[in-house]
Amino acid sequence: MKKVFQIAFFLLMAVSVHAQDKKAKALLDEVTAKVKSYDNISIDFKYSLNNAKENVNQDSKGSVVMKGNMYVLNFMGVTKIFDGKKTYTIIPEDEEITISKYSEKDDNTITPSRLLTFFNSGYKYAMDILQNVKGRKIQYIKLTPIASKDQRKEILLGIDSQTKHIYNLIEVGKNGTKTTLTVNSFKTNQPLSKNQFTFTESKYPNYYINKLD
Repeated sequence: MKKVFQIAFFLLMAVSVHAQDKKAKALLDEVTAKVKSYDNISIDFKYSLNNAKENVNQDSKGSVVMKGNMYVLNFMGVTKIFDGKKTYTIIPEDEEITISKYSEKDDNTITPSRLLTFFNSGYKYAMDILQNVKGRKIQYIKLTPIASKDQRKEILLGIDSQTKHIYNLIEVGKNGTKTTLTVNSFKTNQPLSKNQFTFTESKYPNYYINKLD
């Protein structure tokens, strides 16, 4: 009889987890649909990196403008422009610009153009806690990378239950490093210059240009 109860318990647990996964998938689908409905997105964010073992505690702010897979990212004094084919990394401090072609095979990180939809492949997901943040209900979904070689243990994705916008993203590394990206401002369908994602070499006359390929 005890064994029967154990089997019944595990079956109930399996059904519960499956239901949570379906709920998580439905919410992620809503986020993806919302993102795809916008012509462009402008985000101001805060980025925090913490590792207690290494005594590392770093905070930075940045901004990004995205349209399709193109973006302009300003972060830690560096500007990155991706025009859909090439990435231009502009470093004013060194007066240097690096130009490289985009390769999807080499891109294992969450880039700005993938930030809002990266979770659609390569992860197991399940509903996590619901938090009240300054009057906003933030529903967290736990993402676990499927690839065993992935150096990330898990990712917690915080989603605003009302707007279906991403509020924050918390990455926990297998080495104990924790990085948090928090969205401070989320604007959509802003008027953009037609040259918003165009790199103009003439603007940087004294810069050294390093073409990787």
